[in-house]
Amino acid sequence: MRLIPSLFLSVLLSVGLLIGPSGLMPAWGSLDTVQESNRAKLLSYVLKKQLDQHHYSHKPIDDELSIAAFDLFLKQLDFQKRFLIRDDITRLQAFLTRIDDELIRGQIELPLLAEKILETRIDRVRAMVAEILLQDVPLDGNDILETDPEKLDWCQSLPQLKERWRKILTYQVLNTMLVLEEEQNGEQSPETNGSQSLQKKAREKVAKRFEHFFDRLLKDTPRDYYDRYFNAVTRAFDPHTTYLPPQQKEDFEIGMRGSLEGIGATLREEDGFIKVVRIIPGSASSRQGDLEAEDIILAVAQGKDEPVDITDTRLRDAVELIRGPKGTEVRLTVKKANGSRKVIPIVRDTVEIEETFVKSTLLADPDTGRSFGYLRIPSFYRDFTNSFMGNDGRNVTDDVAEALDKLKKQGISGLIIDLRNNGGGALKDAVNVSGLFIDQGPVVQVKSSNGAVQVLKDTDAGVAYDGPLAILVNRFSASASEIFAAALQDYRRAYILGSDHTYGKGTVQTILDLDRSIPFRNMDQYKPLGALKVTTQKFYRVSGGSTQYKGVEADLVMPDRMRYVETGEKYIDYSLPWDTVKATSFNTWDGSGPFQVDRLKQKSLERIAASEKFREIIKSSETARQRQEESQVTLNLEQLRQEQRERTNSEQESFAFHGDVDKDDSTDDAKSEQDRQLVWQDNVRKDPFTREAISVLSDLLPAVTAKPRAPTKSVSSTVTPN
Repeated sequence: MRLIPSLFLSVLLSVGLLIGPSGLMPAWGSLDTVQESNRAKLLSYVLKKQLDQHHYSHKPIDDELSIAAFDLFLKQLDFQKRFLIRDDITRLQAFLTRIDDELIRGQIELPLLAEKILETRIDRVRAMVAEILLQDVPLDGNDILETDPEKLDWCQSLPQLKERWRKILTYQVLNTMLVLEEEQNGEQSPETNGSQSLQKKAREKVAKRFEHFFDRLLKDTPRDYYDRYFNAVTRAFDPHTTYLPPQQKEDFEIGMRGSLEGIGATLREEDGFIKVVRIIPGSASSRQGDLEAEDIILAVAQGKDEPVDITDTRLRDAVELIRGPKGTEVRLTVKKANGSRKVIPIVRDTVEIEETFVKSTLLADPDTGRSFGYLRIPSFYRDFTNSFMGNDGRNVTDDVAEALDKLKKQGISGLIIDLRNNGGGALKDAVNVSGLFIDQGPVVQVKSSNGAVQVLKDTDAGVAYDGPLAILVNRFSASASEIFAAALQDYRRAYILGSDHTYGKGTVQTILDLDRSIPFRNMDQYKPLGALKVTTQKFYRVSGGSTQYKGVEADLVMPDRMRYVETGEKYIDYSLPWDTVKATSFNTWDGSGPFQVDRLKQKSLERIAASEKFREIIKSSETARQRQEESQVTLNLEQLRQEQRERTNSEQESFAFHGDVDKDDSTDDAKSEQDRQLVWQDNVRKDPFTREAISVLSDLLPAVTAKPRAPTKSVSSTVTPN
């Protein structure tokens, strides 16, 4: 199928010939409806053109892509299967293989049909909820509620839907009763005289919560439904290709970076939920310590106020609730990756800048008497603002070089670089920091959508550190951190320790302003159109394999508290696959003796098996995995109370040792920077993963042979142009 001629499209937009096969949008409809339809026509044309031209994969817009886009759009509408019934799905499925045709014709009908159906169902469900909450819910029943939407089917009828809501509301009321009990500083049993009044209060709170929830859902406009539609189309290309409506385009932090001023977390909207992607180093969330990547935020409360349900909510609406003035408290009700729920209080604050930079310390090995360097790289940061102005802004390369110089002067026998939870950053610095540890050569290959492959190299002779090196990673090490780890692994310069694989984010995105792509004049009334974040390039290792999808596989796998969590590109719908390009020429490192993975692995496994801390990590991970699989919850108050007690006790044990060296449990805001540094150093020393890395490096030392050292790089020469 081909694009409709530009002149024809211009005529369509001008006269509003909007009647389609379903008859949803007569040309004599309201001016707002006609305006939105015309805008959608233009947007579909511009998006299709930009995707065809710029997306890395050059996927055809055909029935296969239509099926993927329909799946994503339906998940945005009602992922939890709380509103739509089977008949509604059947009506919508008429568009299963028609989205590509809609885009090519410019006749976008699915969003308006979805709006019409969903608004009708929201009104019906609202009446159901009000009716159900007028009556007492049973406190000692035997019912169960399935909480995993993917294990549920669509309800066949409205009576079935009402029964589903009866269970949902019962669970909400019981949980609210338990919260009220805690607030009263006592645990009352269901048989006490106060249980009836407690339930009444709980039902009132739940009713008020859902009234706000329904009000918010019904505020969605036709444009909101079009936005979801176009977002589904773009995400069908890959999960990082996204349509950014004007509000998100204008809000750089939300739309481009996703970091929220106030709590310091990167969020994304996924299948009707608001999910935590990353915790910003040095932020209020990082210091508080309980909010983690892969948490789903279910509700938001301002201090002691009633929480507001944010499921099925747009990201920008959730952000408005989460943001707030410095010093105020926000309480997030989250669903953890293991299925448990937790209320996390966070005092909003600005990011402590120093916590976002490289940190280092000296670690002593009591068994050998040697000292080892520890270097924490939270991200591959660079102050581009100053760089663009011609100044040398602060960057991770200079900070790593300075830390290395300091550690070497203290006589370290080996070095640990910690990349856990490092979500990436500047490609320039991934190359430059790699160059501090290898003596010239290629670091990463970048393939563009036109097939051209560029090899980025370290061109600076010599190394800043040439001793034994271990790199700690986990499943949240991504992008630039994977480029660095992969390069040093391919060069056999370092041993990679940690999770079985890193995140697998091996793609590059570009932001395109869609207003600049409008091919016709006299279209200002449809601006702003927003932006397209589109995947344009892919990273490949010097050995030829992509870092996309697979990530970097550890040489020595250590127990992972989050192993049961399916996180990473390989678990995201429609992510780009792993593939290869031709390997580039490079010389492996020969300054630390032969590579000894098998010997080191065996000794490491023996230590891990004998370690009480690692046994606790393995046990807690297995418990969490089992709990995650148990998606059904009881609707019996006493059983629910007992389960929450057990879960709280289990979580306290599970979080005892999980390698979060940046967490500061102190509530003393007046603590000095020196005191915070001492707490951080203590966390590093107690961390079992750091301790095992020291042992691995110690195992290497007897094998070191006396060879001439490579020339040492000076700190001032470590930043080189790509």
